[in-house]
Amino acid sequence: MFKVMRIYKGQLEGNEVNISQAAQACGLPNKTIRYYEEIGLVVPMRQQGNDYRIYSLGDVAQLQFLQRARAVGFSLDECRELLALYANPQRRCAQVRGLVNEKIIHVDQQLIALHAMRDTLVSMANECAGDGTSDCAIINQLAVVELSPPKRPSSMAFTLVDSPGDHSPGSDS
Repeated sequence: MFKVMRIYKGQLEGNEVNISQAAQACGLPNKTIRYYEEIGLVVPMRQQGNDYRIYSLGDVAQLQFLQRARAVGFSLDECRELLALYANPQRRCAQVRGLVNEKIIHVDQQLIALHAMRDTLVSMANECAGDGTSDCAIINQLAVVELSPPKRPSSMAFTLVDSPGDHSPGSDS
């Protein structure tokens, strides 16, 4: 029989919850939890007869782990690797630290790109007269046509760095 956990001030009571209760307990939308199931990050049991998802305390703990890992910027592939380490009692702290150090390097690269983007936007705003004329320096700079393969215009010395392996729907951190 399906046993319901009651949630009081963030605490779970019982051994199993449905998807709404799991979502409430871990702070993720139902849609995100279903997506994590679809890509194999969490695999809840199914109730016989109606195929409803049943989340154990371990599943909820994994979802909370995923929520925290995503909140600090780990991609889904990185989360998969972290979950494997989380589940492995033979893991080495050095492995986890290595992943975090790689993430720090990636974040530093993103910060450099964002600072360059900000500098470009400030430059564009400064070049614009901001008056009532139709000739706009910002529009003119964005509308530059290049016939050579796409590259960064010299005045836009940045490229946003995407997280590798990140294909989640929307922005479900």
